[in-house]
Amino acid sequence: MSDARQAHRPDQPPEAGPARASFMNVPGSPVETRRQLLVKVAWMLLWMTYLAYPAGDLLGGDHGPAAKVFGWCCLGGFVAAYVLLVVFRSQTGMRPRACRVVVATMVGLAVVAPFVLGGAFLTLFIYASVCVAIITPAAYSLPALGGMAALTAGVGFASHVGTDNIATFTLSAFLSGVAMTGLQRLVATMKELREARAAVAHLAASEERLRLARDLHDLLGHSLSLITLKSELAGRFMDAGKDEAARAQVADIEQVARQSLIDVREAVTGFRRPTLPVELAAARTALAAAQIRLEAAPELPAAWPGLADEETGALAWALREAVTNVVRHGEGATVCTVTADRTWEASGERFAVLEITDDGRGPGKSKPGNGLSGLEERLALVGGRLETGAGERGRGFRVRASVPLRTVSVGPESSTVR
Repeated sequence: MSDARQAHRPDQPPEAGPARASFMNVPGSPVETRRQLLVKVAWMLLWMTYLAYPAGDLLGGDHGPAAKVFGWCCLGGFVAAYVLLVVFRSQTGMRPRACRVVVATMVGLAVVAPFVLGGAFLTLFIYASVCVAIITPAAYSLPALGGMAALTAGVGFASHVGTDNIATFTLSAFLSGVAMTGLQRLVATMKELREARAAVAHLAASEERLRLARDLHDLLGHSLSLITLKSELAGRFMDAGKDEAARAQVADIEQVARQSLIDVREAVTGFRRPTLPVELAAARTALAAAQIRLEAAPELPAAWPGLADEETGALAWALREAVTNVVRHGEGATVCTVTADRTWEASGERFAVLEITDDGRGPGKSKPGNGLSGLEERLALVGGRLETGAGERGRGFRVRASVPLRTVSVGPESSTVR
């Protein structure tokens, strides 16, 4: 499976592949392209198949030419209003008033049509109830749907439709509206979950920035204060003609400045090194955007408490590259699994193992790209290794990164984790 590197901030996940992004959008999110809108409308129109019942009545029923023209106009206007509602609801800035006008038009057509054309057109109440459920706040949805059911029954009795048909259409309209209300709540929950995941990724990255700010404050505050004092002292020695003492102070200033530069470089290097919590949060957001579920244990970031920073950073890079690989090339993938483990070599050395697998179509005959090759080089720098290939039973793609579990000192009385 080919792979390519993608530069991005820790709190900004890699984008979904072009094909996936152009045809699909996450449920509950605004439609971004016209192609996505067309696909969504096409899916919505599949649910209009029940209108074949009134359409068949128009084709085979005993209606006059004027009634048939009126019937086809009702059906066309009803479908047009339905599509218009889908379009309005898919836009970023939804227009509530326009949506209410559209739904009111649909309800009006559903009320008028049965009186002119008969009981077959009670089918329109099913779709009208669904649309009422879409635009009605959750607190008022059940009363509104109860009102639509009562209206369906009233129109049925007033238009002299059989009792069996009235009961069928009334129950169908009410249950369809209730189902749509539940779906609306599910979509709202999914939206809140996506926002929460994005917030977690942002907070994890912000924590890294705060750590860098604290480190720079501690490092530079003391060093710059010392440089200021020694510069003033060197100036006084020069004014007093004590050149040797002034040179000694200048030498100290140079030494302090060099050490400060080294400390700052180390701090920035630590900031640039990815960490498992940040990359795991970013992975959730990236995979969710690609409609892939991430399965990872909550305690995964702390799976190896004795792991050194260099090895932890290498595993974080492995997670980032593997997730990028799944998002860009994991065709057909729906689940990405991340697991942590430890292994023992024949020599007695222990390794921390991070494994990322997906359930897509697998690598096929393609060769590893630059991303996986670069990841292998990163792991080799810390004594680790990379294994890639097909997942279990030849399905999906597996990335297995291993790094040595080295001894870490905890304090003056050092304790070790082997």
